[in-house]
Amino acid sequence: MAEPDAAEHKGFDLGRLLAERGAERYELHARHLNHQLPRMLHTIGFDKVYERAEGAYFWDADGQDYLDMLAGFGVMGLGRHHPVVRKALHDVLDAGLADLTRFDCPPLPGLLAEKLLSYAPHLDRVFFGNSGTEAVETALKFARYATGRPRVLYCTHAFHGLTTGSLSVNGEGGFRDGFAPLLPDTAIEMGDLAALERELRRGDVAAFVVEPIQGKGVHETPPGFLRAAQELLHRHRALLIADEVQTGIGRTGDFFAYQHEEGVEPDLVCVAKALSGGYVPVGATLGKEWIFKKVYSSMDRVLVHSASFGSNAQAMAAGLATLAVMDDEKVLENARTTGELLRSRLAALVDRYELLHEVRGRGLMIGIEFGRPKSLKLRGGWTMLQAARKGLFAQMVVVPLLQRHRILTQVSGDHLEVIKLIPPLTIGEKEVDRFVDAFTDVMDDAHKGSGLMWDFGRTLIKQAMAG
Repeated sequence: MAEPDAAEHKGFDLGRLLAERGAERYELHARHLNHQLPRMLHTIGFDKVYERAEGAYFWDADGQDYLDMLAGFGVMGLGRHHPVVRKALHDVLDAGLADLTRFDCPPLPGLLAEKLLSYAPHLDRVFFGNSGTEAVETALKFARYATGRPRVLYCTHAFHGLTTGSLSVNGEGGFRDGFAPLLPDTAIEMGDLAALERELRRGDVAAFVVEPIQGKGVHETPPGFLRAAQELLHRHRALLIADEVQTGIGRTGDFFAYQHEEGVEPDLVCVAKALSGGYVPVGATLGKEWIFKKVYSSMDRVLVHSASFGSNAQAMAAGLATLAVMDDEKVLENARTTGELLRSRLAALVDRYELLHEVRGRGLMIGIEFGRPKSLKLRGGWTMLQAARKGLFAQMVVVPLLQRHRILTQVSGDHLEVIKLIPPLTIGEKEVDRFVDAFTDVMDDAHKGSGLMWDFGRTLIKQAMAG
């Protein structure tokens, strides 16, 4: 007969497991996962231990709050643990549905597709996968099959995912290095219509995939570019793919960012990230009727493109709840008004700080770019950082925002002097005040040309040189 204490430990107990092993989190990652992640976090002082989260905030074991201006790279559009989405997940689990039988047509995927398409009435059908890169892979496959052509055009500095197909349309060499051969796709400069037309004349282009606002650096497509590109593509019987994985689901103040430009109606639209309220992986590719009917042209081809966990009940319920919250709580309107408040208050600081070059973006997708100062006092430190590795000054700003003010942000990309703000779409004036006050304090410190920030800069230089 088992002893009482042994019996108590039978079975799986998540709470007990976390209590017993949670303190090993960084050691476990270093030993079993990407060993460079804990190393990087230790180096820049981001090795925090967050105990819980709600809305736009985290809390540590001491009860201190941290403002989240990163939203899990945009996944947490509604903030963490939104009660409506949370209840929907409890409800769908409690319902005990016959999920993923693979040989039936459950209602939730159809209902979510119907709701998604209501935001893009020129599109007709949806494929559900599990991530942004899967949504892009789907669009690439569908475009190639529907047009019978092999090549896809993309923009320099684009980011469309890291699986092999989406990596082939990734505009950054750092992500592509060492993974060749990739698909024979071609990069053009964003906004270069002449280059687009030149490539289209070759007659082998299936599609052009583009982010309406690039996540790397937060660069918008030039006014009129998407509409003109669409006309060129259709004239040459090629398709326009809008990658809205980060910009979609309200991030820019429109439901889709391409809707900012009148007359733009992409043939395929990729979404993910915020669609499930941050709980369950989900991605979706929206497209025109004729494209889907060409791919799924017969019963023999019914499974020619599928995903094992695509359309699962938890993801579909979370998606439906998320879209209900978007409507009920006027999230798009909040993204527009709060985003404009934040952007305008930060833009007003450009003339005050010579290290601050530009503030740009739309809705709650904002880029803060730093640039070479004019004064000799600051120019020496800036030049020293740039010589070691471009992007170190932006990291110098990100670190005290967290360490001193408990605000989580990110540098917008490798070798960029840009901080990207993509907070939950539910933040308000209180969070804007907190961020602007903190950013002002950090920039005041940076413009002294000495002190803890610049000492940390020298540490970053040593790390960059060692790397």
